[in-house]
Amino acid sequence: MPDLPTPQDATEAALFSECWDAVLSYADLCTSGSLTAHQLATEAFTLGMREVRAAGTVPARGHGRRAGRLPTIPELLAAVRNTAASWEADGEGHKLDPDLRLWLNSGQAARYTGPPLQRPVALRGLRDMQEADASLLWLAEVEALPLPTVARRLGLDPATIAEELDQVRGLFRDRCHRAHLDTPMDAQCRSYARLLDAVTRSPAAETPGDLSRHLATCVQCAEAAACLRLHGGGLPAALAGGVIGWGGLAYLERRRRAAEVRLGAGRPGAVEADGGDSEEKEGCSRVLRNGLLAAAVLLSVLALGVSMMPFDGSGDSGDDRAAAARDDRQPVADPAGPDTATATAIGPAPSRTPSTTPSPTASKGRSDRNNPDPEPQGTSAATTSAGPTRTTAPAAGCRVDYNLDSQWPDGFQATVTVTTDKALTGWQVAWRFRDGQQVGQMWDATVRQDGSRVTASAADYNKSVSAQETLTFGFLASWQGENRVPYDFTLNGAACATN
Repeated sequence: MPDLPTPQDATEAALFSECWDAVLSYADLCTSGSLTAHQLATEAFTLGMREVRAAGTVPARGHGRRAGRLPTIPELLAAVRNTAASWEADGEGHKLDPDLRLWLNSGQAARYTGPPLQRPVALRGLRDMQEADASLLWLAEVEALPLPTVARRLGLDPATIAEELDQVRGLFRDRCHRAHLDTPMDAQCRSYARLLDAVTRSPAAETPGDLSRHLATCVQCAEAAACLRLHGGGLPAALAGGVIGWGGLAYLERRRRAAEVRLGAGRPGAVEADGGDSEEKEGCSRVLRNGLLAAAVLLSVLALGVSMMPFDGSGDSGDDRAAAARDDRQPVADPAGPDTATATAIGPAPSRTPSTTPSPTASKGRSDRNNPDPEPQGTSAATTSAGPTRTTAPAAGCRVDYNLDSQWPDGFQATVTVTTDKALTGWQVAWRFRDGQQVGQMWDATVRQDGSRVTASAADYNKSVSAQETLTFGFLASWQGENRVPYDFTLNGAACATN
């Protein structure tokens, strides 16, 4: 395994520190364990930085366009994907995530390295921009950095960066529109090209039914529509999926959450200066002054390794344990015993094969412990009674926010946020769909669906949640007819209130 390259100067050291975390995050998605994630990240980072150095590393605003060049971070992420493809070709595919191996062998991966005019529109549009403009777009939209931080990193004026970002979004749309028109397409796609451009320009424009049906069946035009529609919040997903390929949405969600934790920032687009940005600047200065890049890399690796440690402490190898944790997708039982306060509040640990209906016995047990003299549902007791105060139902120990992020004719994207009153060392959120919706992909959790019942189990890196804190995950799903909000949300088997 190659060693990480040595920074040539302080500027490159700052670039290394910024990019390594992104590369390791994506490598972790692509592999079956923390050790192989570090191996893939190191190999890809070395290869990618060699190519970046050869092309001229540091973007500067005002430089002429460099055709075919991506900004540094997406260039390195592409190196991770290409290195994973090399592993698969060289017989080392067992180190990779099984879903990634299927993708690499399905022919979809060839779109990212094949004939230029057949590559995804987002990839071609970003490459066709000036490098500094493309860097601004990527850092703000995909890496989810606050605009003051992006302005400092790119040497821009914080007072005008919001306007510049709007201009860059428009440039990206123009490049993608041109790329879409240059794409070889059949007569039907060609006939919809002008209409697609028109309906994606305004948030008030309605999509005609025939175009909507066409987008539901044509991947090429649907990708173009996502890049051309700047309103609605779908641009980050269009960028990540079009440039990275496999795992783009999961990477996007990881970077968004990492930015919130590291910088104390909200969603990209917030222009207020905050304390987190100052702290980050101070930290970077210390790294540059003392030459601690190697220590920063080591801490990143150790943190990733600790976050991916399995629950059971078995003696299996690191790769096998991580693969089991990733693929088993079984319910996560609360470690507390059934007679502890935690078990009382959360309820009994779920079985490995969850029932599609609530257990009357378990429900009765929880009610009896919380209320030794329960009343029939729908009645209430006088507050002057000598016994404990009785209510219609025990207060929920968790609250759920279900947000429909976006929806199209046969699919949608949603985010689930759960606030827990108790600290968790493992979690499992379940709900029921009303209209036959089917989950296709989930990030920041592993999914299992049995009929209308969906169960999302914690990933290795987010299984611990403090009391009064939130856990969040998102998913893509299909729908037909109606797409009503799901119901019967539970956290580790206990019912949750919905906001």
